[in-house]
Amino acid sequence: MRAIKAIAVALPLALAGCAGMPPPVAQPAQATAARPFHDSIDLGGRLSVRYQGERQEEALHGSFAWRQTPLRTTVTLLSPLGQTVAVIDVSPQGATLTQAGQPARSAPDVDSLTAGTLGWPLPVAGMREWLQGFALDAAGRRFVASPAAAEVVTRDGWHIRYANWLDENGAAADNRARRVDLARRTEQAGDVSIRIVIDSWQPH
Repeated sequence: MRAIKAIAVALPLALAGCAGMPPPVAQPAQATAARPFHDSIDLGGRLSVRYQGERQEEALHGSFAWRQTPLRTTVTLLSPLGQTVAVIDVSPQGATLTQAGQPARSAPDVDSLTAGTLGWPLPVAGMREWLQGFALDAAGRRFVASPAAAEVVTRDGWHIRYANWLDENGAAADNRARRVDLARRTEQAGDVSIRIVIDSWQPH
């Protein structure tokens, strides 16, 4: 968080930057929908965050790179100028978050690690599914996003809205969301909103 604050001073609206990973999130059942779930995928795009800082609302902007395999997730957060702000690495052994010029920090749970280090929560564990259009709703039911069913509240209280699609009228299995909005009320950071725009999508 201290590295992020330093960047925020130099760039008022710059991106602040995110180990023990719990066992991998249960893979969505293929029978639930025609949409495929990719165990291994690389994503890239832009990220903006609003949350309540120590004295005022903070607005952070930047980009990200996301690499996912069945047992590992690596997220790189970048400033608007392309500088690496934070690298989050999640595996079955735990989660590690590294910021420039600071010792790496580790924890059993990646979501508590990001919230404690960044000052705002980045729900990496859930995003393994959410970025591909899958979630479990507040009642534990499987949700599969589409242009016609674009909002859900998850079991852990995140409101997800799939705000923009490659084909707004399409129902094809390869139709995917280009923008995903996350929002949640938290004790630590007040009302948190995260806007994710996916610019690149490369399953393996």
